[in-house]
Amino acid sequence: MDLEDLRERLSAVDAELLELVARRQRIVGEIGAHKLEVGIATRDYQREKRVLDGAREQAAAVGLNPDLAEQILKLLIESSLTSQERARVVAEGQGSGRRALVIGGAGQMGRWFADYLASQGFAVAVADPAAPPSGYAHIPDWHSGDLSQDVIVVAAPIGVTATILAELAQRKPAGLILDIGSLKSPLRDSLDKLVAAGCQVTSIHPMFGPDTRLLSDRHVVFVDLGVPAATRAARQLFASTMAQQIEMSLDDHDRLIAYVLGLSHALNIAFFTALAESGELVPRLKEISSTTFDAQLRVAELVAHDNPHLYYEIQALNDFGGDALTALSDAATRIRELINSGDEAGFVALMDAGREYMESRR
Repeated sequence: MDLEDLRERLSAVDAELLELVARRQRIVGEIGAHKLEVGIATRDYQREKRVLDGAREQAAAVGLNPDLAEQILKLLIESSLTSQERARVVAEGQGSGRRALVIGGAGQMGRWFADYLASQGFAVAVADPAAPPSGYAHIPDWHSGDLSQDVIVVAAPIGVTATILAELAQRKPAGLILDIGSLKSPLRDSLDKLVAAGCQVTSIHPMFGPDTRLLSDRHVVFVDLGVPAATRAARQLFASTMAQQIEMSLDDHDRLIAYVLGLSHALNIAFFTALAESGELVPRLKEISSTTFDAQLRVAELVAHDNPHLYYEIQALNDFGGDALTALSDAATRIRELINSGDEAGFVALMDAGREYMESRR
């Protein structure tokens, strides 16, 4: 049997695999519909564990790498959960008969929210000087609208969002108003104006990017500004999903974000800056790799290709951002001092403390 014959056999097996995946997806659809009908939660972690454990056992029995089998099943489970979650969002129709306005809906996260609200049954209009995603009513300038929508989402850059919120406070729309800013410190005054004007306002932070399809294990932070009814209404928008909802104060949010986003961004910016400025080593660094280096490089590459203006705002506009940057600088200085002084015990103690912290997060 020559190479072409073997490839034809392989292609036939691939076709069978895809047919089986399609068959599995159809069964997943039936399972999702049954869960909706009887009121069962979308995700069952115990069932997932049994599926993965069974896949590993079966793989070992037939001479297949158990890790490969687990990876394949994890992809299929994620696809199944995505399909079921989307079906539930559509079926429960939180927005049926209601209208929503997304100010800044031509941006990446604005588009995500326009699509998400539309999937819930909202009649969505996008207010943005840029052309909106196809299929949505377009309002080039939100000032020209009557703001009679049931939900108004502000999805603009942080500085622009502060201005929009302050202007909304003057208009006093009756519907739910929420921003999706990564920081809340720069929005504090504008949000206070909305509260003082008697508006139904709250503030949220979706802790995921615009490419996110499945909300299971994703976090959405809700900042109650003293209008609990508005926060409840915003939380209800995500009730059909598996997103983890967390409520906290504005100050607590930005203190945490200084580390969760600010510190992680700064670390990766420092990493790729050091590489880019390594002089004669720059071309040679492409010749070798290591497990740790490659993993860090993948994360740093994502940061390098993200929006630099947003990243600057996250660093510069957070009232609590300086603490995380100081902590990063102090940690780097401490490592250098331990190495320069030959303090192996101190270095080991530093790593031990880090390991204990990492284990405490499990």
